[in-house]
Amino acid sequence: MKIALITPKNDIYNEKTFYDYRFYSQFLFTKKYFSYLLAIPTLVSLTPPEHEIKIFDENIEDIDFDFPVDLVGISVRTIFAKRAYEIADKYRSLGIKVVLGGIHPSMCAEEALGHSDSVVVGEAEAVWAGLLSDAQTGNLKRVYKSGVKSDLKQNPAPGRRALARDRYFSDIVQTTKGCPFHCEFCSVYAYDGTTIRNKTVEQVVVEIKELCKDAAGFKKKSIFFADDNIIANRKFAKELFIALKPFNLNWSCQASINVSKDPDMLRLMREAGCGAILIGFESISDKNLAQMEKGVNQRHDYIEAIKTIQAQGILVHSSFIVGYDFDTKESFDELAGFIAQTNLLMPVINILTPFPGTKLFSRMEKEGRILHKDWSKYNTKNVVFRPKLMTPEELYENYTRLIKKVYSFDEIRRKLEHYWEEDFWRRSNEIDPIKFKYRLLFAVRLVSFMFSANAARAAFIMRLLPRLFRSRVRVSTILTLMAYNDYAYST
Repeated sequence: MKIALITPKNDIYNEKTFYDYRFYSQFLFTKKYFSYLLAIPTLVSLTPPEHEIKIFDENIEDIDFDFPVDLVGISVRTIFAKRAYEIADKYRSLGIKVVLGGIHPSMCAEEALGHSDSVVVGEAEAVWAGLLSDAQTGNLKRVYKSGVKSDLKQNPAPGRRALARDRYFSDIVQTTKGCPFHCEFCSVYAYDGTTIRNKTVEQVVVEIKELCKDAAGFKKKSIFFADDNIIANRKFAKELFIALKPFNLNWSCQASINVSKDPDMLRLMREAGCGAILIGFESISDKNLAQMEKGVNQRHDYIEAIKTIQAQGILVHSSFIVGYDFDTKESFDELAGFIAQTNLLMPVINILTPFPGTKLFSRMEKEGRILHKDWSKYNTKNVVFRPKLMTPEELYENYTRLIKKVYSFDEIRRKLEHYWEEDFWRRSNEIDPIKFKYRLLFAVRLVSFMFSANAARAAFIMRLLPRLFRSRVRVSTILTLMAYNDYAYST
């Protein structure tokens, strides 16, 4: 069979979010996207070789609906479920069978079946080959569901070679699945389970070696480890970091805040090339944290944890949620003050979003607080529920006020100066998936932006340029900060 595997576009409805990297490509005059998702390469690796595969990632190219295929598979997250359904409906109108999979169809199977011929509920590893065999014989079932979680040690490496990898800035690797925590707002443990499953260190090393073959033009290979908590299995994590050390990588990851209490772990991460850790702080309110069931987070530990991690030369990336039940209008100013006090450089601030499959969604639906199910608005930018202590309009207004304060050019420059004065970049790995030609474009564009209509941006660049020539600089960091400012002031 000829099979099309599709990743829908993140921003098809032109709504910017913190997770939208269009600014990179626009600033650097390139069609590159920041990175790919692993779902499609995973399906590629599970597909028997007799089938022909065509991949469409709408973030880097248009879908060619005239390309002849027998079966279409679409990986669906809630944020682009609406677009996925549009694509599925188009293919079905052409008489082509469509299979939907991923976290959203797994949580909303009946809804997804209204737009597809078949739905994969849960992980595809145990059912994909059988599904393809059924499709080939015209016996496609409506639902395929695996009764067990896949054994990562038995899974093949993702089929990245089928991707147009030259169209992405960075690579993604996942070494574990599962999460032992039960955060109310998160669907990871419901989808991936609470037991930590991991690949072998040897499997990961083989993937890294393959990725490093294509590192030409980069000072170091840049990788994001997509594990929900890379230190969840501490024994495995330490063995992995030791094995990564010889590869001279730049990498970032996600981890729980208690990584700060393990100095040996932090040392191994730093030596292995870790330059940044994304930590979900979520809230600075103890009452909110208790309601979230985020037991690993203790508000009184936050400042010391940030200092401990960054003392190793590892940048703390942070994420926060606003709109929880104990948030008031004053909470936004308190959070802005905390971010300024700790000099968190690139905090991602999300409006609370009750995603299907979470305990939060079930609770709010039971309480009658879900405003609608237009999934395109479930992007952590819009208010899709009724808050407890303010109106939806007040939550949105205070959110926009907060991000404008945190990402004003004056505040960005102040924090950059802090890191330069601390000489942080000299101690840190430079996580920068930007080739030399794009660095040159970056410099040209910075100068050109000095004469742009955006006076605040022009003033920011004029004050920044002397520092850029004297100090070590991370192009991707500056671009991300400018993208966040662009998002904040377009909201």
